Amino acid sequence: MSFSILAVGQAGRLEHEAILLAASLRHSDPGFTGRLYIAEPQPGPMWPGDPRMSDGTKGVLQKLGADILPFQSRSFGASYPHGNKIEALAALPDAPFVFLDTDTLIIGPLSKVPFDFARPSASMRRENTWPRVELYGPTLTQTWAALYRHFGLDLESSLDPSQPQDYWQRFLYFNAGWFFHESPQAFGRRFLDWACTIRDTPPPELVCQELYPWLDQITLPLVIHSFGGGRPEPGLAPLDGSATCHYRALPLLYAQESDHAVTVLETVARDKVLRPVLRDWKAMKQMVYLNQGRKARDLFDRGRLPPREQMIRNALKREGLWVR
Repeated sequence: MSFSILAVGQAGRLEHEAILLAASLRHSDPGFTGRLYIAEPQPGPMWPGDPRMSDGTKGVLQKLGADILPFQSRSFGASYPHGNKIEALAALPDAPFVFLDTDTLIIGPLSKVPFDFARPSASMRRENTWPRVELYGPTLTQTWAALYRHFGLDLESSLDPSQPQDYWQRFLYFNAGWFFHESPQAFGRRFLDWACTIRDTPPPELVCQELYPWLDQITLPLVIHSFGGGRPEPGLAPLDGSATCHYRALPLLYAQESDHAVTVLETVARDKVLRPVLRDWKAMKQMVYLNQGRKARDLFDRGRLPPREQMIRNALKREGLWVR
């Protein structure tokens, strides 16, 4: 099965993560026959500075087989960088795609995952981040129902009936670290339109809710449901499993991910061609090249991790091991 992979790269940390993503794809899935696109926001009124990656980074990415995909920021830009993943879809050739956050490591054959691109889905590796219930405010059901009603969708068919009434996991809620569909053009248009609608004219039930940085994750389940998608089928288990690792920060990768993920990271990072570029990334230098990652790993038992990620972050910070 051939499909496109889309990630976003821009000046700073993300361009180094993009190199790591591209190199790990080549390392872990040499049979991948699709195209890897690294979307790059272009300078314009939505960015106070130049968001483009360095020429050196783009050269490395191209040698790794990635295509650089320029796109214009017309709705979000620097005010909401998470919006890059929404606006970049318009620049992608209209063929089946998988979006991956740039802070993702490919650790197995992604090309062998049995995607049903006609039934979109997204990552369930999420926490109870949105919405927050106010003391006298609407319930979770009332908040989500208002959004579904706002876009003419049926809430009931999206619910997980195995979960208790008004419990957050009863509702369709994803981490936007990966998602897929058969058409980036159709999916992207609706994603952008609905995200801007929620931002600009939200239902009254959202008046006390923070929309940033959650706007993409608020909108994503609505879009997925509207295209007939839903929670991941069992065949998608390699995502956030044996095929991909959405690490989000290198200290978190060392703290909580598998031995295999750490091995892939260190094998790719120590490639003599990539090392001169990657060592400019502070987190890579400290965690991998100065071996601080192993110290971070020794702080935790992967079989008994703290129940909330913030607890892991706090422990790393106390030891001076939190670096992005």
